[in-house]
Amino acid sequence: MRALLFILKLLLKIAVAPVILVLTVFIWLCAGLVYVSGLVLGLISMVFVLLGVAVLITYSPQNGIILMILAFLISPFGLPKAAIWLLGKVQDLKYAIQDRVYG
Repeated sequence: MRALLFILKLLLKIAVAPVILVLTVFIWLCAGLVYVSGLVLGLISMVFVLLGVAVLITYSPQNGIILMILAFLISPFGLPKAAIWLLGKVQDLKYAIQDRVYG
């Protein structure tokens, strides 16, 4: 009975290893992508803020506020922050699987 349980646990560990590997590579790729996109979107959001302030003062307050809201969404505090949170949840899932199977 002990030998059968050992073999089943070993088979489970072998079956879950590729899933852990895929999740690890996915997390690495997404972390790099979020880093690069956060850098680029940070620069673009600065342009949107400057344009939003100019539009707010000269043309239309409503359009200026819309541009500033868009600048906030693409800034590092907007959508990239949500992507980092989601990436953390995927990493938590990976560690939960690892702890459950290998722990």
